[in-house]
Amino acid sequence: MQLASDTLAGELIHRRFSSEIYPATTRDYWVYIPNGYHADHASNLMIFQDGYQYINPDKPMNIPAVFDQLIKTGDMPHTIAVFVNPGEVAVQEKPDHHPDTLRSIEYDTVSDQYARFLLTELLPDALSGLNVSQDPKNRAIAGFSSGGICAWTVAWYRSDQFSKVLSHCGSFVDIRGGGVYPYLIRNEHIKPIKVYLQSGENDLDTRYGNWALGNQAMASALKFKGYHYQFAFGQGGHTLEHGSKVLIDSLKWLWHDEHRTASQSAPAPAQ
Repeated sequence: MQLASDTLAGELIHRRFSSEIYPATTRDYWVYIPNGYHADHASNLMIFQDGYQYINPDKPMNIPAVFDQLIKTGDMPHTIAVFVNPGEVAVQEKPDHHPDTLRSIEYDTVSDQYARFLLTELLPDALSGLNVSQDPKNRAIAGFSSGGICAWTVAWYRSDQFSKVLSHCGSFVDIRGGGVYPYLIRNEHIKPIKVYLQSGENDLDTRYGNWALGNQAMASALKFKGYHYQFAFGQGGHTLEHGSKVLIDSLKWLWHDEHRTASQSAPAPAQ
């Protein structure tokens, strides 16, 4: 991923937040405000689960630097991003395979609870004083692994708020019932969701299911139903490496219908 060194950086603000929907949890989150933001013009919005993974400059994604470049070159619209970590708990009271957080409960559960947390609790705090579009076509949500299925779940239940999804190695398996999504997609009315899925041949294979097969089943169901989707399937494992290689193209594709420019292109082949 080639990034310009002279791109003017946006602002990244760190905050802590306590939830009532997920009682006794606190979490870190970060708000990215792009260079050139003006309060008289509504910016687009993109939410990232496992937020620190996506902003850590030592990790593959480094989303703020990528946004800086794509916004500067006109390859995506001015977009405010919110990077949200899972809720941390002082005392673990529910069974979970992330003992210090509610990550699996928040991300893998097939319900509208996490969407309600975002829309009624966290985003009003994060976006206070900012002019953000309320049009779902201008609002996207993303995540890795359990965060990837979480992004889909939010859009599935609240496509009136988020119509774009970017899922990296999404956990479309039966951790907390997420393996049902291919069936639901095939049998429920089509929803106004545009989705980019990424996975690989060597993704996870555990007692919960096979991540590569789960993502292939999702892509097959999306195709059957006529959704607007892309599926980047490579040879990689359960990491963000492949996702980072197709990141720029996936973001261009995701925002293409709202922000057409001469430099936009189709997603690159899976690596």
